[in-house]
Amino acid sequence: MAREEGMAVISALLIAAVVAVIAAGMIERQGLLTRQLENRQLALQGQWALEGGLQLSRQLLLEQRMRDPLVRTGQPWTRPILGLPSGMVQFDGRLEDEQGKFNLRNLVVDGQLDAEALATFQRLCALIGVDARLATAIAGQVIDSYPQRPAQTPAKAEQGLNSGRLTSPAVAAQPLPAKRPMLRNLDALASLEGMNGKTLRHLQRFVTVLPALTWVNGNTASAEVLAAQVPGLSLPQASALVAERDAGRWFINRGDFVNRLRMPQLATANVRVGINSDWFRLHGQARLGARALPMQALLRQREGQLADVIWTRVGA
Repeated sequence: MAREEGMAVISALLIAAVVAVIAAGMIERQGLLTRQLENRQLALQGQWALEGGLQLSRQLLLEQRMRDPLVRTGQPWTRPILGLPSGMVQFDGRLEDEQGKFNLRNLVVDGQLDAEALATFQRLCALIGVDARLATAIAGQVIDSYPQRPAQTPAKAEQGLNSGRLTSPAVAAQPLPAKRPMLRNLDALASLEGMNGKTLRHLQRFVTVLPALTWVNGNTASAEVLAAQVPGLSLPQASALVAERDAGRWFINRGDFVNRLRMPQLATANVRVGINSDWFRLHGQARLGARALPMQALLRQREGQLADVIWTRVGA
């Protein structure tokens, strides 16, 4: 009798354990199903929220351009963007002036290295604490990502008749194909030796990649970018200039910027600094509770029309 009662107790415990395991599995599967449904809800409503935030940003840039030709800090486009809720999903984002940074695209002009732009980039890297070897590697990857046209002497240019033969001078002068894929953003530099996440994030504050040659906007650029962009301008001088600017004395035109440099020896033609911008980056996210779906977009503002969407990245 005692043995049978013991076996009954053991059997009951085993059954209870099995039931507990099954119940735990069902609860886990239910939780997984719930998370999957939440993910789908965030994805569907999030896409609508992100699209609404993108269109709101385009409208904001158009209104700003029509109101004031200058692009500077303190304007409405610099404030946080809150989109209308899509269901339970809320959009929030911010716009960033990409012409307040050094554009790596400027390193190659007409298929050849721009020595002045390279010197500017090297000065900027020194100012922001990026190792010189890493700066060289970055410049090399950028240069290799564009077709390159061999340098020609005037004599060779005069002999540029293309006879159709491989030995023709004109054939030899044709651009060489790019050695690497074209850069769309700085993330492509992550694999370089010496590059890490911290350095890449730091670099993103001062450097960008745009699909066109651009000048720096003196009304939004940092002191480091301005000191690098203007030959002979020290960082303390640039910092004082930025402090004066941000106190409300905005640069009203390019001549105003050059005059306030107080560098009479500097040729105006060598100052690649303007006072407005066409290129902006949207950093946004769709939020559902504690969950978020991030997005980035590159926008190009054109006169009298909504900004063009050059590219978008969702989930990055």
